[in-house]
Amino acid sequence: MCGLFASVGFEPDPARIDIVAHRGPDGRGWQVYGSAAGPVALGHRRLAIIDVSDAGLQPMADASGRYHLVFNGEIYNYIELREEMRARGEVFVSDSDSEVLLRAYMLWGEDALRRLRGMFAFLIWDDRDKKLFAARDRYGIKPLYFFATPRGAAFASEIKQLLGLPGLGGRMNIARVHDFLASGIADHTAETMFDGVAQLRGGECAMVDASGSGPLTVAVRRWYPATAGALSISEGEAAARFRELLTDSVRLHLRSDVPVGSCLSGGLDSSSIVCLMSEMMGSGTGGSRVNTVSACYAEKSVDEKPFMDAVVAHAHTDPHYIFPKAEDVFQRASDITWHQDEPFGSTSIFAQWCVFEEARRVGVKVMLDGQGADEQLAGYHGSFPYYMADLTRRRQFDQLLRTIVERNRYHGTSIYEQIRNHLVPLLPANLAGVLRRQHRALTQHDWLGTDILREAGNPKGAFQLASDELGLPPVTDIRSLCLTMTYGSNLAMLLHWEDRNSMAHSIEARVPFLDHPLVEFDLALGNDHKIVGGDTKRVLRKGMSHVLPEIVRERRDKLGFATPEQIWFRGPLRGLVEDGIEKTLVRYPGLMNADGVRALAKDMLDGGRPLDFTLWRIVNLGIWGERFGVTM
Repeated sequence: MCGLFASVGFEPDPARIDIVAHRGPDGRGWQVYGSAAGPVALGHRRLAIIDVSDAGLQPMADASGRYHLVFNGEIYNYIELREEMRARGEVFVSDSDSEVLLRAYMLWGEDALRRLRGMFAFLIWDDRDKKLFAARDRYGIKPLYFFATPRGAAFASEIKQLLGLPGLGGRMNIARVHDFLASGIADHTAETMFDGVAQLRGGECAMVDASGSGPLTVAVRRWYPATAGALSISEGEAAARFRELLTDSVRLHLRSDVPVGSCLSGGLDSSSIVCLMSEMMGSGTGGSRVNTVSACYAEKSVDEKPFMDAVVAHAHTDPHYIFPKAEDVFQRASDITWHQDEPFGSTSIFAQWCVFEEARRVGVKVMLDGQGADEQLAGYHGSFPYYMADLTRRRQFDQLLRTIVERNRYHGTSIYEQIRNHLVPLLPANLAGVLRRQHRALTQHDWLGTDILREAGNPKGAFQLASDELGLPPVTDIRSLCLTMTYGSNLAMLLHWEDRNSMAHSIEARVPFLDHPLVEFDLALGNDHKIVGGDTKRVLRKGMSHVLPEIVRERRDKLGFATPEQIWFRGPLRGLVEDGIEKTLVRYPGLMNADGVRALAKDMLDGGRPLDFTLWRIVNLGIWGERFGVTM
């Protein structure tokens, strides 16, 4: 895991790689080349994971001096690729996956991307043809941003590296800020919340031709399509294949020359990874113990320690527990926001920050985590409305009734609320409209009701925009929902947060659920392998039989990196929340309806309506604006 920078045409500035020294404290590289379009700079900060010797330093050049690589990530099948290339006569001078990547590009060109199993963002400068090639992994695990004008182009691992380049003014992209405020979604398009800064999306690559003196362009294309096949197999076959694929992925993700541990929330995903790691490392038979790091709370509503303890006992791990404190949320918010580059969605990101902070303290340099499973397997409880709507359309009322009853039994979801939500679409249009208007009147404060946000907002909403941008099918059922969440919306945002939180502490975060053979299998599965009645992630539960402790495999609640935000905001942090809201309103007057924002905040903080993540988004927008000096 590392930090990258490249520029073409702009004045070379090594400070732009040094600002992300946290991404790579183990080495620094900086080279400048010439082209008809002006100077070309490549910068690299190294976090040494595989072949920690100086042979892995970058920029890395081939023997001829034509190709020069800077690379962030891991190629997990580098051993197999190296042997394949050796059989063709290639000679290697290091044991690094970086050299394997460079040689693969030299041998196969862009087609090398399809051979890679891993997470990556990389840049290769061809000093003979004067072209810069950039690529990002299939799902966008590793970041790659860019800014371009006709006179210059630059790529970077973090947005802050690009700020201040000629032509980039640090203005807010109001359309993307609207999406963040309204729905909590970010990273769902190529745009960022900084006007003018774009990103290569997962599965994209780009070329900059600097061989001529004409205007520079960044030619972006998709190398990995956002699609899925279709499988029709039995539940037993699906469970066995899922377990085989996940096991193989975890095996590959353990390749490292430095200590490897895991985040452990006590949920299905992280627990599955920890238990498989333990089997492979021989934790129960005298082998190395898995270091696990977990966030715990005194508030029982969000504390998952009983599940963590069950996994620790079952997998014989070496556990480390941290207890995030309410008073630290605002004290650390500015620094976390600086590392995140953009506003983040909830205080759960603070909890994740604390986990990586503890991992660094105990000396673990690589952490496996469970990101990605919920998106592929419809693990969020928000998936149920799509599942139930599909059952209604197909008139499978017996299964719909079973789902309503089991959601009430497993999750405490009100039967009345479920019936209201899923019968309203079946009512005559005039009656359904009246009920919806009555519901909106009880819940809305028109806090986004300004001309600025109305003009910037997409009438389809951020989630549909994410789907449309990639040409994905309309979201009508679990299958189409999983496609959009994996390729277009939720996953990209979660990976952004994880990358910044881990790299802030010079830790490499690995995500075994995003090994592409596993993802392609999961997305091809039918709906009934994901949700059945009140059961989510059905194939995972079946596949992890006799791997997970039963108390974890059979749990139905869903918390993730939750914090007791409701208790904190209505209690010890209320004053700071109210003050933060006012600071945002003062910093960006006219952006939001100030009276509506205050009414919404009072309603939530007084208990008149459920307290969700909206208030934190408003507060953090102001913190972001202050830390980066963002203007409207």
